[in-house]
Amino acid sequence: MLAVTKSGVRNWKPDALPDLTGKRYVITGGNSGIGLDAARMLADKGADIVIAGRNAEKINTAAASLQGGATGEIDTVQLDLSDLSDVRKAADTVRSRYEKVDGLINNAGIMQTPETRTVDGYELQLATNHLGHFLWAGLLFDLVEKAEGRIVTVSSIAHKFGTIFTDDLMLEERYSPTQAYGQSKLANMLFGLELHRRLAAKGSAVKSIVCHPGYSNTALQDTGPAGLLNFAYKFLNPLMAQPSALGAIPTVLAAAGEEAQSGAYYGPTGWGDARGPVGDSFVAMRGRNAERAQWLWEESEKLVDFEWDFLR
Repeated sequence: MLAVTKSGVRNWKPDALPDLTGKRYVITGGNSGIGLDAARMLADKGADIVIAGRNAEKINTAAASLQGGATGEIDTVQLDLSDLSDVRKAADTVRSRYEKVDGLINNAGIMQTPETRTVDGYELQLATNHLGHFLWAGLLFDLVEKAEGRIVTVSSIAHKFGTIFTDDLMLEERYSPTQAYGQSKLANMLFGLELHRRLAAKGSAVKSIVCHPGYSNTALQDTGPAGLLNFAYKFLNPLMAQPSALGAIPTVLAAAGEEAQSGAYYGPTGWGDARGPVGDSFVAMRGRNAERAQWLWEESEKLVDFEWDFLR
């Protein structure tokens, strides 16, 4: 089983952030919810922010909302993670503009969507939440390495219930919105910890850190689930979900907290990890499975047609 770093961080809060002037953070899905809240916290400390998202109007509006209180640069990149050709195009854009990236924050995601296939023929949730980010991080790795920076993967408490369907990864035989979401979030966990293992084996200064937002009130529950699931969230969110700003704290810790360590998993630590003080969070045994992580890594390389040769 794959070990998880225990850093000893407890009840971490954004006021512990250092001055981030001159640091650049690229955040997918930074136009709303947890992504935008995390971007704002980093910008408040002087960081340069690049918001990557699919909708040009939304990412530009989000960037404008950060400009007023920011002392660093605010930029945008159009990116559709569900389309691998678009991921490559967006990565080329980032490479043409910046020499290094201090934090690559893989935050964007979708949740419990009806069965949909991407332009590449893949299941939409796995493609968006995992495969797109897997390729994105690989294409931009050298920019992170130049900064001796961090790759942050946002997983979920849903990883505890996820299964990697090795015999039907795209769920063509047994699709359900919840199974697809759980698989994609478990894939995030396995990727982040496997990346840490490979970085450590190579003696790289780059950190791979995984985090989760607990149960936070975001657009995920409104835009993804349909039918009864959507109806249920309209009642559950006001009763149980924490504000997205609280859900963003683990992401900020992972991206820029001085206390954060590679191979760690940060998130709320109270009430089933859904909310509460932010620190070392619980990784289910299925998320620690090194054999499954290696299988997923190799399969992902084939699916996105990209090999991380520098970490072999």
